[in-house]
Amino acid sequence: MELADADRSVVVVIDLQGKLMDMVHRPALVKATAKRLLRLAELFEVPVVLTEQYPRGLGETHPDVLKVFEDIDVPKKRLAKISFGCCGDASFEQALSELRPEVPPERRQLIVVGIEAHVCVMQTVIESLRAGNQVQVCWEGVSGRGAEYRRWALERMQQAGAVITNHESVAFEWARDKDHPRFKAMSAVMKEGQPSGE
Repeated sequence: MELADADRSVVVVIDLQGKLMDMVHRPALVKATAKRLLRLAELFEVPVVLTEQYPRGLGETHPDVLKVFEDIDVPKKRLAKISFGCCGDASFEQALSELRPEVPPERRQLIVVGIEAHVCVMQTVIESLRAGNQVQVCWEGVSGRGAEYRRWALERMQQAGAVITNHESVAFEWARDKDHPRFKAMSAVMKEGQPSGE
């Protein structure tokens, strides 16, 4: 697996919806991580796909996360779906292709956060890997209804070929060195408060 490359990355935010967020393990950490990752994506000009599972029944994305998504100025897509895994909906691959038309699937890197780890996130990750994408999962931005569901889902995703990482590692890999023109802005985002967690 390669280091994260801003020129080939797409951030994928999966189903961080109101009713679901109330049920997962450490929701504050997941929300804080997603918000930070979205802001870092903007800094490094990385496009974003945000999905919502059956929003008519489960509600839309948590307002704190949705506000950041709506405010960032990068190419982005917001998709409603009924399949658990994002790849079960044809609009997902279409969105990835539109956001990164110059990058074939085998070169594309998906940077993933979302819920629930053992359902929608895991199905998306495994099917994305099978489709040829490289996938990096930010552990602190993924959760489910209970620590054990999350733990074993992360392990299964890793066994399938995903890299388990964190949002800070991704950002430092996008920058590569301190002379990157966005490094100071990235550092400012990092200093604004560390998401609390494990």
